Amino acid sequence: MTREEITTTAANTPLRALFKKYPYTENFFAAARIDVLDDDMTALELIRTVPDAYLADYGYTRAGFLAQIAEFIAETENHPETPVRGIASLTILGGRDKSGNQEETEITIRRGEIISIVGPTGSGKSRLLEDIESLAQRDTPTNRQILVEGKEPDDDLRYHLENRLVAQLTQNMNFVMDVSAEEFIRLHAESRGVPEAEIADLCERILSCANALAGEQFTAQTALTQLSGGQSRALMIADTALLSESPVILIDEIENAGIDKKKALELLSDNGKIILMATHDPVLALSGNGRIVIENGGIRKFIPASAEERALLGVLSALDETMSRLKNRIRAGEVLGEEVRELFPQPSKIRTKEEF
Repeated sequence: MTREEITTTAANTPLRALFKKYPYTENFFAAARIDVLDDDMTALELIRTVPDAYLADYGYTRAGFLAQIAEFIAETENHPETPVRGIASLTILGGRDKSGNQEETEITIRRGEIISIVGPTGSGKSRLLEDIESLAQRDTPTNRQILVEGKEPDDDLRYHLENRLVAQLTQNMNFVMDVSAEEFIRLHAESRGVPEAEIADLCERILSCANALAGEQFTAQTALTQLSGGQSRALMIADTALLSESPVILIDEIENAGIDKKKALELLSDNGKIILMATHDPVLALSGNGRIVIENGGIRKFIPASAEERALLGVLSALDETMSRLKNRIRAGEVLGEEVRELFPQPSKIRTKEEF
């Protein structure tokens, strides 16, 4: 088919049928952060529900979005994915906070580093992740600029969904594809040009890693739509770590995923990628090479990892593991007793109003 015919097909075919014929197109919507709430809608009907300002943040118009889908389908059908090159560094140049105050900052993150992003709920952590995902060039509400190896990224790097530079793991990983977990991995592997002889072993390794992360086990034949939130997140983390070649990984509150967060971070950081994670968890916040502090929508400061906090990390990790064991015992229906008192110092006596 010609590009025009593919565009017409993509625009007017129900998304359920489009995903079945071109399974990888679901990744296109996920990368653009457009939720498919009704897969009986066509792409044209769906895109009409998306605000112009939101599309503009990602460099799209409505017609341009449909054309990009067609281009994505045509290129993927004709050319298997080639590896994404690794990058040595990513730099964040400051923009402005919600009050319009300038961010006087320049933060460079290098290959193999893990940087946490901390701040109150609603402070702007997810917005920073979105700026990095879109490789913002002073064209988002924060006016930030993202450099790749010290240079402005070209349009191909920013807008083409083939060989994405950035992979993002969001808090909500909901699937609409009516395939099994193994079929999903196989489709992803085939789209990346993995040799057929290697796919079975790859599926087994990804599923094994996913089950090591998930609190509740699932099988290769489990339908994606039947996975719990934690299982979905575990599958995507394992898939990203072992199959995705994107050199930058963004993670939004991995501690809320219902998975083993320590194992997940170790798995993701094992391949020399750049990792940024928004978190409220003190153990995760101190586990990396530094943390970005967000306040009122702006970057307030960057705190490099220190020897003193590294020493505290062991204490916090031990406490966190103890709390995890207690949670698991409660989930298993056990009754806690006096042994818990020995794990923690006795609380101070609560003073009454008259004692103040």
